[in-house]
Formats: sequence, structure tokens, C-alpha cells
Amino acid sequence: MSTAKIPPLTYKVIAECSVSKARAGLMTLRHSEVRTPVFMPVGTQGTLKGVLPDQLIELDCQILLGNTYHLGLRPGIETLQHAGGLHNFMGWPRAILTDSGGFQMVSLLELAEINEHGVNFRSPFDNSECMLTPEHSMQIQNAIGADIMMQLDDVVKTTTTGPRVEEAMERTIRWVDRCIKAHARNDDQSLFPIVQGGLEIPLRERCVTALMEREVRGFAVGGLSGGESKHDFWRMVDVSTNHLPRDKPRYLMGVGFAADLVVCVALGIDMFDCVFPTRTARFGCALVNKGQLNLKHQKYKHDMQPIDAACGCSTCKRYTRSYLHHIATNESVSCSLLSVHNVAYQLGLMSSMRDAVQRDEFPQFVREFMAEHFDQEPIPTWIREALAAVCIELPADATIETKVEISAPTSPPKDLKLSS
Repeated sequence: MSTAKIPPLTYKVIAECSVSKARAGLMTLRHSEVRTPVFMPVGTQGTLKGVLPDQLIELDCQILLGNTYHLGLRPGIETLQHAGGLHNFMGWPRAILTDSGGFQMVSLLELAEINEHGVNFRSPFDNSECMLTPEHSMQIQNAIGADIMMQLDDVVKTTTTGPRVEEAMERTIRWVDRCIKAHARNDDQSLFPIVQGGLEIPLRERCVTALMEREVRGFAVGGLSGGESKHDFWRMVDVSTNHLPRDKPRYLMGVGFAADLVVCVALGIDMFDCVFPTRTARFGCALVNKGQLNLKHQKYKHDMQPIDAACGCSTCKRYTRSYLHHIATNESVSCSLLSVHNVAYQLGLMSSMRDAVQRDEFPQFVREFMAEHFDQEPIPTWIREALAAVCIELPADATIETKVEISAPTSPPKDLKLSS
């Protein structure tokens, strides 16, 4: 028997939709197996707001996300190394993906100065300066010990036009080479480059072509979901997946609205992350097939139903809409209860799509989901156009009979057993 070390990431396509670009896969990482398409809850500071690791395990969450920039500031490299990495530090036994810190070039732009060397940040905590270079980003992520790490990329707002977009794309390609060279744990951790290029198809194509020349185990699509039109958004996703290799996972960064997830799975994306499920919970909102329930609304005062009778999460099993309405504006525990449900909803949505792909019934799933999600509203034109691009036509009348159910997170299918 071979004694060769098992690679830190392997990916296998289990099933493909016979109509669209949707696929179901199995990604095997050091800490867990991850069934794709997958949604990754965001634990920026090494914690998911309002949700304990044990609760995530109960929901069958396979992988979550942490943020290099924030973890590098607090608790810092020394503490992470002393703890033996983020898995040990936060008590999380399954997989972790870390962003590189590049997004903070946009979100904290007033605190950042960008040049070829890296990004010079002013800390939002104590106003001290920190230079985040590709090399330093790798150093932090190696200390974190994430299963999947992102390169440091040059990120610009999606609405940016002109020469700055091409400059950022070219710099992203140069920086990935610096990241690869500085990556000290390639036998344990996998580095993903990030496709940039703004809203310009030729730049996206050039970036994908260049990144595919590097020896990497997966790819991310970045620089989207930041204020651009949905018509531009789906086209950039589509052109990226058209060129990315079939045998490696594709991660679309920062996307989490349910309809967007369904469309982008149809376009060939495997991995997603977003703060949306837990952030909207803090405003008293619960996710359901039809969108959101604002439980602060008076109409739920005497509503003794669970958020979703089909949901198997602990919140839906134990609490009514009336009770959640009662505490939504008064008690912080409501954030926890709603976050548990919202994460369960996102994970269940992904599970339902995986099942539909494996049954080769994905187009019908999409049609039923969109009809229920938009109910009596017109389905947005951009969704119709995006799905038509992958041969999924939606009926003109959105009020078709719907049977779609979002699966509650349960034990994985026998053929895709999740490692402990």
C-alpha cells in the first residue's frame, strides 16, 4: 500500500445536471468532507454571532469561514500559534476557509492605502498601522491553519470603471505568485487564487486564463455582490465558470441571498459565504422559502406556528412565531434563536439542491423554488435571463403549483458520508 501523504484537498464531481451547469460534488479536506454545493456561515472573528460550534455540528455544518485581517489583529499570530491554530482556539473540529483580508480594501477603504507592496491599514481598534502584504497574509493564514486559504487580491468596488480595474486584476495575478512562494504549509493547507476583472468580460477571461497556469487546488470568483446590477453580476459569474476547470471547486465570494444561491448553482458555482443569515437575524428576521419574516411585525403577536413547520432546527421545534415576536425587540437571545434557524435554512437549501442535482431534477427544483419565492410577484428579468443562459426556462406565470421543500439538515446520504 502506498505511504504517500493524502493531499490536503481532493474534489470529485458526483453528479451533474443534464441541462444546466449545476453539479454536486465531494470535497475532502483535512478536517472534514464537504458536500457541494455548500454554504459557509461566516465567523469573522473565529465565532459565528449567536451560534455555538456544537449547534453548528447539530445543523451538520461542514465548513465555516474566518477572516484573516480581523484574526491577524485580534487575537494575532502569536496567540493563534500558541493555541495550535484556529480549530483548537475556537473549538471547531470541521473545516475552515479564511479570506485573505483583501475585501477590507473596500469595506475599510478610508483606513487603507494600496500599493504594489501591499495594503497599509489603520486599525479600527487602536488606530495603529498594519501593512498587509501577500507574504503577511500567508503568514497569518498559516498560523490560523485554515483548510482553505485565499490569496491576497487587489479588490476594487464593483462599480469602479477605467484603468484601475485592469490594474487591480493584473496586480492580483502578481500577488498570487507571491502568496504561492510564501505559503509555508502547502502539504496541509490549500491556497485558492481569486478571479478579478470587475464587470469587464475580457478582463475576467484574461484573469482566469492566467490563474489556471498556477498549480492550485481550487478557484474563487471575487469582486462581485458589491452594488453592481444583477444583470452584470450573473454574467461575470457565468463567464468565470465557463472557463474554470471542471475538476476543481469554484467558490463565489460574499453571496448569500436564497435566489442568488439557486441561480449561481445553476451557473456552476460550488461554494458560497455571506454574513446575511446571521446579520438579518439580529434585525428580527427569519428566512423562509418566500423570503423573510420580520418577526417584529405585530401580525405575529398571536401566531402560534413555528417559523417553518418543515424545518427541523431546534428553534422551529421549540418556539412559536409569537414567542419570537415577543423577544425580538427586547432580548438578545432572539438573535441566537433566529441565527440557528437562518443557518439551518441556508444549509437545507443547499442540501435540497444537491439532492435535486443527484436525481437530475434540478431544473424542476429551480422552477418550483422561484415560483414559491416570488409568489405573486414577477420573477426578476435578470433571473430569467441567467437561467435561460443555462437552458432553464421559467414559465411566464409564476403561480405554478409548487412542491419544493427545503431539507432540514440531517445525516448525509450514505454515498457521501461526512467524516467526523
